[in-house]
Parts: sequence; C-alpha cells; structure tokens
Amino acid sequence: MNNDITEKPIEASEVEAQPSSTGGPVYDVHEKVDYDRTGAIDAEQIEHNMTVLEAVKAYPAASWWALVMSCTIIMESYCVFLMGQFIATARFTRDFGVLSPNSGEYIIVASWQSAFQCSGPVGAFIGVFIAGPITSWIGYRWATIGGLMFLNAFIFIFYFGNSQGMFFAAQILEGIPWGIFIANAPAYCAEIVPLRLRAPATQMLQMFWAIGSIIVGGITYHYQSKDSPDAYRIPIALQWMFPTPLAILLYIAPESPWWLVRKGRLAEAEKVVKRLGRASANDNPADAVAMMRRTIELEKTEKKPSLIELWKGTDRYRTLIVCGVYASQNLTGNLIANQAVFFFKQAGMADNTAFALGLITSALQWIMVMISWVFTTYLGRRTIYVYGQFISCAFLVALGIAASVGKSNASSNAQASLGLIVSVLFCLGPAPASWVIIGETSSVRLRPLTTGVGRGAYYLVNIPCIFLASYMLNTDKWNLGGKSGYVWAGTAFICTVMAWIWIPEMKHRSFREIDILFQRRVQARKWKQTVIDINDDE
Repeated sequence: MNNDITEKPIEASEVEAQPSSTGGPVYDVHEKVDYDRTGAIDAEQIEHNMTVLEAVKAYPAASWWALVMSCTIIMESYCVFLMGQFIATARFTRDFGVLSPNSGEYIIVASWQSAFQCSGPVGAFIGVFIAGPITSWIGYRWATIGGLMFLNAFIFIFYFGNSQGMFFAAQILEGIPWGIFIANAPAYCAEIVPLRLRAPATQMLQMFWAIGSIIVGGITYHYQSKDSPDAYRIPIALQWMFPTPLAILLYIAPESPWWLVRKGRLAEAEKVVKRLGRASANDNPADAVAMMRRTIELEKTEKKPSLIELWKGTDRYRTLIVCGVYASQNLTGNLIANQAVFFFKQAGMADNTAFALGLITSALQWIMVMISWVFTTYLGRRTIYVYGQFISCAFLVALGIAASVGKSNASSNAQASLGLIVSVLFCLGPAPASWVIIGETSSVRLRPLTTGVGRGAYYLVNIPCIFLASYMLNTDKWNLGGKSGYVWAGTAFICTVMAWIWIPEMKHRSFREIDILFQRRVQARKWKQTVIDINDDE
C-alpha cells in the first residue's frame, strides 16, 4: 500500500500520456500520478451523507445505464424459463417426447428434460470464465456488446432446430453470451452508481429476471394451446427482440469509471463521472476519480489480475463469499420457481391453470423485488438474506408435509399455494440481497474475475440440481412432487447457517471501507458495529 500521499492534486493532463488500444491517452496510474487525498475524502463523505432520493436526483444517468445493463439479464431468464415452459407444452412434448405408460400422455423423459435445462447453464459456465479476462481487457461495454451480437447468431440455431440434439446444442451456444451478461451486469451496476444506490441498482438484476419470466409466461400462455409448431417456434423467435436494441444502447453508454481508473485512463474517467451525474453533483469530478484512486491504492500491486490471485490472502475469503452466495441460489427453493408450471401440473392443476399460476408467480416475484429495495436499503443485505433463507426453510418443510398427507384436492391446492409462496419469498429476501452482496464483496481490481468465477460456482451447483429436480418431479422417475420440499429445506438450512457465520453486513460501506474491513479480518457478525475512520487507509 502506498502511504506517500500528497495534498496537492495533480491533473491527468499534467501526466505523461501513452497510447491506448482505443486511440485515447492512457495515464500510468501507478507510477506518475498522485491523487488529491483531501478531494478523495470529500467525495466519499458526500456519498455517505446522501440519502437514496438525493442520490437518484444527483445521478439520474447512472441509474438509467444501470437499468440498461440489467436488461441483459432478461435474455437468460427468458430462455431458462422458456425451456421450463416447453416441457409442459403439449405440442412440444408430442413432437419431441414419448408416450408415458403411467399417464398415457406425451412427456419429455427425465434425461432429456434435464439435458434441455442444463444445456444453457453449461454454456453459461463457459461464458463466465471467458467474461472475466475479456472484460478486464476491453471493458464492460464492449464485452457485453460482443455477447449480444453472438446471441443474435445463436438464436438462429435454436429457431431452426428440429431435433432434441439441436435444441441441446443451441442452448449451450446461447448460454455462452448469458455467462458474459450475468458476470458483467452486477459488477457494472455496482461501479457506476453512488454508494446509496448500489442496493437498488444491483437488485434490478433480480427484477429483470422476474420480467423475463413474466414475458415468457405471457407468451407461452398464449401459444401453448396451439396445435402446431408455432406453439414453440414463435416464443423462440421472439428472443430476437432483445439483443440488437440493447447493443445500440450499450454502444452509447459510458464505461465504468472504476474500470477506466484501473486502466489509468483518468481523463476519460472524469468525463464519465460528469456523464453519470447532474452538473450540480459533479462540481469537481476529479474528486470522485481521486476517491477511486484512493481505494485502488489499497489493492495496489504490480501484477495483472489473475484467477490464481482470487484464491490468495483475504481475496480467497471474498471469492468464497461470492461463490457461496451464487451457489446457494440453487439450494433454497429457486428451482421450484424455475419449473413453476411443471410443478403446478404435477400438483394436479389443469394445463391452463398451471400456466396462469406460473404467470401470476412471475408477476408477484417482480413486485417482491421492488419491495426488497426498501428492506435491503434500510435493514441491510445480511439481515434479509439470512432471515429470508430461514423462512424459506419453514415453507419448504410445510410443502413436504402437504405432499405427505395423501392425494386430495386440498393437498394439491396446498402444494400449489406453498410452491407459489416459496417462489415469491425467494424474490423478497435471498435473491435480490444476493445480487447486492455479489456486487459489493469482491475487490475492485479483481471484480470482473470474481463475479465470473462466482457465477461459475452457480452453474456447477445448478447443473446437478436441475437433474435432481427433474428426477424428483418427473412421473417416470421418483415422482416426489411436493415431497421434494424436504430435500430443498435441508439444503436451505445448511446455506442459512453458513451465511450467518460468514456473510458480513456491507450496508452503507464504501468500497474503501469494505477493503479495510476484509484486510483487518473483522468477523462477519461484527462488521455492523465496526467503525472505520474516514481518514483510514489501512
């Protein structure tokens, strides 16, 4: 860490410039540029003193561009839920399934059902590991734009697919851009907004996940009754409505100022700070850049960011938190939400009723995410994450009990209701809080790599869990139905205990304070009471 800090600001224009890959000047942030410490402290104090409403008014453009980047999550959500809806769509099961000897109806066998739903995550697993190095090299904008263009091409394979194998391959290919989106979005959103807006900005990702499921729910509800390939071809084709408009918007979007500062492009970072806020909020954008420089100095090293570095020192703890939070999304009842329509059918609901309930579930999830903005901002991330998971455990046990009392209309209705409640509560506490924790936990210089590896952990757990969920629900396998609640209650309880022990409260903490708390190895349960002085640099 560099403690030789001058009080006199040095402008970026006074520093020797070097050519960059984009044609603009690059300033060597480590060797020749010192930052204005007083300005850095003032900028951080201003962010601390802002209310949420003041932050929104001061940084409307930052809020807008965070929303645009969050929209990329719609595409992963759309296709994840699309495959979940297809296995419950009569025409799709007739064209690509087999006749079940148990029910006398066409079904997608458990092996292919699992393969269809695992293929996207397999591709995304590849994508998240590509995302980190690419984003560290060319930035969040260009990495995401490239992913959007590739997605446009891969949708063709999905649309013209005429076999189970082609659908499987198309989903793997589509999954690669999803991995880029899901790795970049939380990091970008956390970096472009002020401290008070980090929670709502990153929680928008869960809201757009819900929006994606609402869109696909409405589309499949309309088309699922058609007795032609249009029942699944049109929903596939409608994926094209997202990538190109988003690519155009991201082309004119600003790059993350934190990424620019990490690259030493200080003059560009100042221009971006001006773009993200109103003129009244950015009288001296150099102070905001100095604040970023101050934080980055805490993590200063001559080494280039690498995957190996994620597993050394305090960064290992930070990486494990991100990986654990991502992985636990699969273990607290989320897969019931992803297969909601199929679950409702297994609980005894008619086709139209099951699709309608799936749509209602998605709409309620959207509402719950917006309510969670208030909870996360004022109660904290750790609080609603830990207690939200614990409450989900109770409802999952209740779901298992409802399925164990015998078959009846009352039992079926209870299972459907509890399945809906579990899905909705997931979007009130654990899901939105997890995005905030993911966006705040990693160190600034390693953030693209950490979010990528963390999402990789999600898919490592997600893929076997999809197979497990399919086998538990499918009539030609274990046919557990609501009794699967017992399994997910057990895994959710383990996740709750681990979260209580290891996840700290980062509410109202600047990135500098988070760095210092990790470096001091403060216990997670003591973060809330620990005071970090505004002048502390270690």
